[in-house]
Amino acid sequence: MAGIYLHIPFCEKKCAYCDFFSVANKQDIEQFVRALEKEIELRRNYLQNETVQTIYLGGGTPSILSPIQLDLIMNAIYRNFSVDTNIEITLEANPDDLNKNYLEDILKLGVNRLSVGIQSFRDRDLKLMKRRHNGIQAYNSVLNAQNAGFGNISIDLIYGLPDLSMKDWEKNIERALNLNIQHISAYHLTIEPNTLFKKWWQQNKITLPDDEESLNQYILLKDLTQKKGFLHYEISNFAKDGFLSLHNTNYWKAKRYIGLGPSAHSYNLTSRQWNISNLQGYLSEISKGNLPYEIENLTLNEKYNDYILISLRTMWGVDIQKIKNEFGIKYEKHFLCKINSYLETALLKKSGNRFILSENGWFVSDKIISDLLVI
Repeated sequence: MAGIYLHIPFCEKKCAYCDFFSVANKQDIEQFVRALEKEIELRRNYLQNETVQTIYLGGGTPSILSPIQLDLIMNAIYRNFSVDTNIEITLEANPDDLNKNYLEDILKLGVNRLSVGIQSFRDRDLKLMKRRHNGIQAYNSVLNAQNAGFGNISIDLIYGLPDLSMKDWEKNIERALNLNIQHISAYHLTIEPNTLFKKWWQQNKITLPDDEESLNQYILLKDLTQKKGFLHYEISNFAKDGFLSLHNTNYWKAKRYIGLGPSAHSYNLTSRQWNISNLQGYLSEISKGNLPYEIENLTLNEKYNDYILISLRTMWGVDIQKIKNEFGIKYEKHFLCKINSYLETALLKKSGNRFILSENGWFVSDKIISDLLVI
């Protein structure tokens, strides 16, 4: 089973923390939709007739598209790919886009999972991040979606924000849990290049929490979600039973996927390719019938590193038998040699053939993963 990711690069305005490829205008949307339809047709053979199990519209702000535009894109996918009857279709959305009519329309189109970019229910945080919505709109958007018939809703939250106290963070989590949603993706703020937060941080206009405060916020998140029956299945992702993100899980299990739209990435088990991160260049090349991407054929080292990078982030961990079978004894020995110190300090635990991050290992996962890679 394969997945399709569509990158919708349009936003009303750029958020202060975001470094994803996007443009803060809507003037090229119609041309973009036509180009996306064309790219879908041009790349219909990439998945080699494998059935598509998931479709994910990310961005940018996919909910900036009208139901008519979304319908054109969906029809193009169904014309050119073999689509599973029980497909998961996720739409990332801004809270202020989710009015009653819009929700009812996209539900009719087959969208059956929403990923709502709430980030915070606290107005002060939202203003700092340059978000379009306020806390009340964030809360009501989920209620609107539930009333429209959506039963699979995920929300995004950000912790580690400037001046976010433990009490404020606890209120954010509890407000999310009170909505009876099925999934939470919670990310620690990262200061990315070429963002407003980076500029403000360099100018000492914002103060970030120290590592201990960040760790405590993460622990609180894990504790409160666990008490409400959420499964911590990936470093930043928590879900009720039966509501894991199928699309993202397929990424973490190294399934084949195709990425469409500017900056989108694809993977076919042997190589990775990515479209150019330039809207006008993308539109121009697609109009000529060209595919504007770069490609990287993966070496055995890169395939092993990818496996470690994505697997150790999840509750399924790394399968040592898989390493031996797919990569060879050299990689098995490297892995087993490197993990000893982490087993001794209980940052990693062993379960059968699998090595999994412990609760204490989640927060220092980046260091552990980097130590296990083959350079």
